[in-house]
Amino acid sequence: MANPIEQADDQTLARDGAPGTHPEFDRLVRTIWRLRQADGCPWDKVQTHDSIARNMIEEAYETLDAIEQGSDAHLLEELGDVMMQVLLHAQIGADEGSFGIDDVCRTLNEKLVRRHPHVFGELGAEDPDQVLDIWESVKAGERQAAGERDHERPGLLDSVPRSLPALMQCQKISKRAARAGFEWDTVEDVWDKVAEERAEFLAEPRGSEAAEMEFGDLLFALVNVARHEGIDAEAALRASNDKFRRRWGAMEAHAAREGVDLEGLSTAELNRIWDEVKHEA
Repeated sequence: MANPIEQADDQTLARDGAPGTHPEFDRLVRTIWRLRQADGCPWDKVQTHDSIARNMIEEAYETLDAIEQGSDAHLLEELGDVMMQVLLHAQIGADEGSFGIDDVCRTLNEKLVRRHPHVFGELGAEDPDQVLDIWESVKAGERQAAGERDHERPGLLDSVPRSLPALMQCQKISKRAARAGFEWDTVEDVWDKVAEERAEFLAEPRGSEAAEMEFGDLLFALVNVARHEGIDAEAALRASNDKFRRRWGAMEAHAAREGVDLEGLSTAELNRIWDEVKHEA
């Protein structure tokens, strides 16, 4: 039987305009390899997966900022920084004898072909919703197969990374639970849950661990409201953060024009300036 990856690649290569070789990628791989040599960079050659783990998150968020700013030049640079993290981790793996960049590329390619049977196989998909259904079905099969290999049944939430930002993690957890049938009938039911969680939060001693836990439950319920309303809670909060930044900057500029320091103003005075600038920023 023909290798499905080779079949998919042959199918792709037969199309006009299919990408060919990428010499700049090979040069970059060699540059990262050189930095890790005994006579390479003193910083790069001592790094481990653990020591640079957080860098991946930082670079990903800087890439998101570039996308939101609409700057192609900035995005190009930040994508390069993300790629550097991937290549550096791959080179660390190669140096340890566990895996290299070709293993990373092959594994990703296999997963992409496997998860797109509507492109490389016999299934059909007419719209993005059908694609997502296929994607989730394939992923469920992968989790089951992984559990059989490990001689245990995989949990529904096991593949949701705990290192994700809490809000993003909450969205993924609640979506998976809902798809499994653990769901409210209407958004009004979810708002009732929000009211219930608020009451439980207010019933706990202020500043206690129990109050912190109940506040987390309140946030979790609000994320479920967002999901029911088709709102990305992470994106919504980022937008609110950006709006507050703009308005606070406008307040600082307003105070500077008046020759005053915001930190020395009363709450009433701060609110007055806020009301004046909030329609401008």
